[in-house]
Formats: sequence, C-alpha cells, structure tokens
Amino acid sequence: MIRKIFCLAPILLLGAGLLRPAPAAAADARLSGVLLSKSGGGTRAYLYLSRRTQARYFTLDHPYRAVIDLEQTQLGHAVRLPQEWGLVSHTRVGRRPNGALRVVFVLRSAAAMHLLWQRGARGGQQLLIRLSGGAASAARVPTPVAVANAPRDTGRDIIIAVDPGHGGIDPGTIGAYGTEEKTITLAIGKILARRIDQQRGMRAVLTRDSDVFVPLRERREIAQRAHADLFVSIHCNSVWDHDIKGAQVYILSLHGASSEAARILAEHENAADLRGGVQLTGNSRTLAAVLLNLSQTATISESMTAARDVVRAMDRSVPVRSQQVQDANFVVLRSPDIPSMLIETDYLSDPAEALRLRTYWYQKREADAIFHGILAYFRAHPPSGTLFAEERRARMNRLLARN
Repeated sequence: MIRKIFCLAPILLLGAGLLRPAPAAAADARLSGVLLSKSGGGTRAYLYLSRRTQARYFTLDHPYRAVIDLEQTQLGHAVRLPQEWGLVSHTRVGRRPNGALRVVFVLRSAAAMHLLWQRGARGGQQLLIRLSGGAASAARVPTPVAVANAPRDTGRDIIIAVDPGHGGIDPGTIGAYGTEEKTITLAIGKILARRIDQQRGMRAVLTRDSDVFVPLRERREIAQRAHADLFVSIHCNSVWDHDIKGAQVYILSLHGASSEAARILAEHENAADLRGGVQLTGNSRTLAAVLLNLSQTATISESMTAARDVVRAMDRSVPVRSQQVQDANFVVLRSPDIPSMLIETDYLSDPAEALRLRTYWYQKREADAIFHGILAYFRAHPPSGTLFAEERRARMNRLLARN
C-alpha cells in the first residue's frame, strides 16, 4: 500500500555498501554522504548533496520502505551506505533512467516521513528526512486536505506547524547581553512542539529544529506539505525604549498594519530572506494570486479566533503588552488555506526580559501558555475528521442524552 506518493517508476536497486557511481554531468547534483541517527522515538536520515535539487518521496508497505527520488543527481565516489540503525534495517541506492537517483530506506515498521532542506556546513545542502516510527505514527500521517474542507476520515491528529523564527546566518534581533532571537525562538519552539506531541490527538511539525536558515516561503511550504491545521511562528521583539515589555500576537493583514509599530515590525521580519540571500523578485504574480485567494476564504477569520485564544492564555501566565490581536503584512503568514499567527514572545531590548528568556523555566512558561491557547481553540473549533471532533461530538451526545 502506498501511503504518500509523488512518483512511481521501476528502478534497478544496487546492493548496499560501497557503490560505484556513474560519471556525473556538469550540472548534476552529487550525493556525497548518507547518515542515520536516532531522534526520540524515530530516526533521522541526512543526505549530503552538492546543491539543492527536486526531491520526490513516498512510502511503501510490504516491506515498509521510505523512498526519495533526487532529480539530476549522481552518486559521489566512495559513498558508504549506513545499514541497521533505529527504524532503518538497511539502505539502498539506485539510478533511474531519467537521471534521478533513488534512495530507499527499508524500515522495520510503518513510519511517517517528513523532508526538510538545510544549508550544509561547507556550502552544500543537506536533506533531512524525519522518520516517525511505529504503526501508530503511520496511522497519523495527515490527509492532504485544506482546513476549510476537512478530511472524511476520522480520528486523525490535529497538525500544528511550529515555526521558530530566523536561524543560521539570520540571527534576528540581537538584544541585551548579546541575546540572539534565533536561539530563543528555537528553544521555545522545541518546547512547544514537545508539549503538542504529548497531547493526545495533536502533533507538531517544526519548520526547523536546529540553527539553520530556512526561507520564509519554504516555512509556509513545510506547513502546507504537512497539511497543517495551524501555523504558529515564534519571534522576539525589540524597540529603542528598553522599558517596553510583554508578548504580542499578530495575524496577516491584507490592507495595512494595525499600527505604525506593527508595520515596522513586519518590514523587519520580512527582511529575513534578504539577510539569507534569497531573491524576492519575480514573486509578485504568485503573491497576488495568494492574496486574492486569502481574501475569498475564512482563513484570516479563523486566524483571528485562534490568536485571541492564544492571547487570553498568555495573559494568564506571562506579561502581555496588548490583549488585542495585532495585524500586519507578514510574508510568513501568507498561507491561503492555513490559519496562521506570529507571536512576539517578549522584548529582547529589555535587559530583564532578555535574561528571563535565556532561562529554560521561562521558555517553558511561554511555550506552555501558547500551547494552552492552541488547545482551547481546537477544543472549541475542532477540524472535521479529527480525534478532537469525535470527542466533542461524544460530549454533545452525552449532554443531549441527559436532557
């Protein structure tokens, strides 16, 4: 049974171990290494490549396999394939007739698969493949459907994309005591993701889980590929006045920022791609189509409802600068079908807040507050087909039965 597929074509797989590559064309990417490591209850695979290329992937049953096709890619010299490790029983590589290279991880059990491109340490690229193991994980593979048109299957997990802002060559705000925004957002994002994963019926997908640069558009695409029900971007604020403090929550505005400060903040956050060397030209037509679609859907309304729940939950646990949800034209929030919010956890320009945000206990307090707001939103507005929807329907039936 195929669980997720982008391409199916016959291929001759070579044996495991040291493989002899075919001569590479000048424009081809080159796979120089494969590494496996354990991560919690799953396994991570790293593919090291000379450049980024199109990756098509799917899973198969009987036996369980995770398959990745790398277009215009050749196998580097003296590449040894890792064998038994975690969920992976062995690894194979084969060439496709169209010039693609296929990497196959033979698995011990069913697994969900998620891919993320990362910048390599020496100028190349690495493709991270997360394999979440066990039959239960496979059952939680999200169904490809927009939030506004929920899946027909029942009992699926609610998927939350957690987006730690900045990363890699983009440090974000550098506040008091040299505190870098990218470090704080990653720490809070990881804690939030773990908290979400501990909740029955919910699952988190991180847009980055290490100090790497991920372009703003790719962050949205990660959420879309995961079929996320909510996108939450984590940031820290900064201002010239060191006495200003407190969290704020933002959603996308199509027409203008809710304040001049919100407009300036959006311009600062949107400049992340420029700091990372991403070219922004040529996207206006696509962006116009996305904005048009947004204006015709209830996505922004859903974002507002979710953001209000998060603000209320944060106000009970951490300092909040404004109890009103703000709006501004953030690039990272421009998903046409996923309710999205951006949370400024506090001001790194305030020395006291910068010190607190560097501590685990306060990072956990911020993450827990965000989680409780998300939980409140989905308990009141569960997407159809989810476990939360089933449980809410059961509660309503019990209530009606009593009356």
